[in-house]
Amino acid sequence: ALDTIHAEMDISSADIPGSNLLVVEANPNNDQIEQYHPNNIGFLNNYVVPDKQNPLIDVTFDGVHIMEKDIVSAKPFITITLRDENKFLAIDDTSLAEVYLRYPGDNSTAEHYIPFDGTVLKFIPANLSDGKAKNLARLEFRPSFTIDGNDYLLIVKAKDKAGNISGNYAYKVGFEVVNKPAISSVVNYPNPFTTSTQFVFTITGSELPSNLKIQILSPSGKIVKEILKSDLGPLHIGTNITEYKWKGDDQFGQPLGNGVYLYRVVSNLHGEQLEHYKRSNSQNADKWIEKGFGKLYIMR
Repeated sequence: ALDTIHAEMDISSADIPGSNLLVVEANPNNDQIEQYHPNNIGFLNNYVVPDKQNPLIDVTFDGVHIMEKDIVSAKPFITITLRDENKFLAIDDTSLAEVYLRYPGDNSTAEHYIPFDGTVLKFIPANLSDGKAKNLARLEFRPSFTIDGNDYLLIVKAKDKAGNISGNYAYKVGFEVVNKPAISSVVNYPNPFTTSTQFVFTITGSELPSNLKIQILSPSGKIVKEILKSDLGPLHIGTNITEYKWKGDDQFGQPLGNGVYLYRVVSNLHGEQLEHYKRSNSQNADKWIEKGFGKLYIMR
């Protein structure tokens, strides 16, 4: 009589979304059971907020969000992140994500499953143990593409622990692979320019050039500015728009006068000059290049 029981137990709410009634009933153990014990029963109405939000997928190739049919490295480092708003059900199981590839020559329904092996495809689970970390899992995919083609397709399917799929359709992105190391014609944009201009070009293969520089020349052929690879900012296999913005100055930082200037690109990989890469007619920059030299116009 007049005793009090203190008890604790863990109950998973993962499978009971919505309104619930918790009933607690106490009775003697290893003794005569009470026949009438309304004072030994407790009730608690509770509501479990259901998880209806889907996880979000983000995919980068060598740290870049590519556009459909972009050129990528023949040996890319593909990072796939799965982010979910749920702070209790971590994305920590490989069964929640599936990666597929379609290769050049495959039919339109082909999907080759890529298994998690810890090397080519690695799963890094989300960790919510400290209560502060984001529910973010990461997949690291390091394929090697030996066949050239512009009809590769990466397919990613994912869901969260509550069973919400990432979307009505799987994430898909097509891309192109060119194994031979090469560089396209370089153009500057805008051209003409008043305050600054950036450089646009495409690199193919699986490695960035060992050396790359853009030389700006006066109409008489004198080099007035050299822009080195280290100046251009981060580069990647595929189409690059440099972070570097040339302000139309010379080697000493002095502004060049208005007018037309020539430029050329010098590049090599392990001591070998890179071959020229010619894109399709709609993207071909060769029409702006004559005998290896392009023209830019400073107009202040």
